[in-house]
Amino acid sequence: MNRVVITGMGVYSCIGKNLDEVRDSLYKGKSGITLDTFRKEFGYRSGLTGYVERPNLKQLLDRRARIMLPEQGEYAYVATLEALKNAGIDADYLNDHEIGILYGNDSSAKAVIESTDIIREKKDTTLVGSGSVFQTMNSTVTMNLSTIFKLRGVNFTISAACASGSHAIGLGYHFIKTGLQDCIVCGGAQEINHYSMANFDALSAFSVMESAPTRASRPFDRDRDGLIPSGGGATLILESLESARKRGAPILGEVIGYGFSSNGAHISNPTVDGPVRSLSMSLKDAGISASEVDYINAHATSTPAGDASEAKAINEVFEGTKPLVSSTKSMTGHECWMAGASEIVYSLLMMQNNFIAPNINFENPDEDSAKLNIAKSSVEKNINVFLSNSFGFGGTNSSLIVRKLT
Repeated sequence: MNRVVITGMGVYSCIGKNLDEVRDSLYKGKSGITLDTFRKEFGYRSGLTGYVERPNLKQLLDRRARIMLPEQGEYAYVATLEALKNAGIDADYLNDHEIGILYGNDSSAKAVIESTDIIREKKDTTLVGSGSVFQTMNSTVTMNLSTIFKLRGVNFTISAACASGSHAIGLGYHFIKTGLQDCIVCGGAQEINHYSMANFDALSAFSVMESAPTRASRPFDRDRDGLIPSGGGATLILESLESARKRGAPILGEVIGYGFSSNGAHISNPTVDGPVRSLSMSLKDAGISASEVDYINAHATSTPAGDASEAKAINEVFEGTKPLVSSTKSMTGHECWMAGASEIVYSLLMMQNNFIAPNINFENPDEDSAKLNIAKSSVEKNINVFLSNSFGFGGTNSSLIVRKLT
């Protein structure tokens, strides 16, 4: 079995357009949440959202490539550019080696709705444009990035709700661990437009603390009232240790554990048992004890039921060790299909810079979160091992463990 390392990362999110900006935001506890008045006019119950500026790709891609990319594909492209540079991988290396791509994505709402609106109005399918079909497919990110970067390895999309990005990394880990690939581009992307989140708003899943947007995402806090949608793109370069050492690549961390489970219960209501099994499997796969985990980046999205069930699960598995816990969603909101990948990037930045980002807006614990060791402010700490949780609708659970290379 191959050891699997992370040699590059890139991110484009509401708390920064690159690794340096994101690192500073994490350390300072800076929120990227805003109030979008257009959403209120459109019919949203809540206008809160993470603000993500669309990147300008005119100097980076020709028109043909740009018209194939949906919004989330643009974010993924920019994040992947940064990750490849971070990993020291250039066009010649991509051309000479079989590099794969596994990316999490579970919607392409804007492209589907806009093309359908054109057809309804014009009564002519040809007017949607040649790039429309490639934007509307759920596999849009992997098909576009594999084409742009000339990737010739494994190539498919992981669609697993809010655990999509995490499962993409977990599968990439297994492909490399078992020797099927030497290097894979892994990640997650999430569109942030008003079309993409309207159905979630209809479930009354979002916070309505509109008077104070940056204080509205309150994971684990007693007064939390719902999540805040957000998005962007996050990419990690996974590589076998042998391949990384052969080319003298920087090694940011080693993926040592991947746990997964399905709740097998209600389609949207969380359970405690499912996450417990995912957490336990990740520890077993990593071959470590709970006491060796220094930090947990919690899935906690700021919903009453979801945060409570995760707190119970973490307490059950880590009751005797009390690792520091925080949810970076307190700053970013819920980045959905991207979150499982971006939260690995966030945690790696903490590991590199010896701090734990705060769970901002955590002021009053409830009976479940009171049992956890939650970081209310930035903590200076050397992190050797971290764990990241991602859970999604349909009861899909993923837990990843990363450690410093030893």
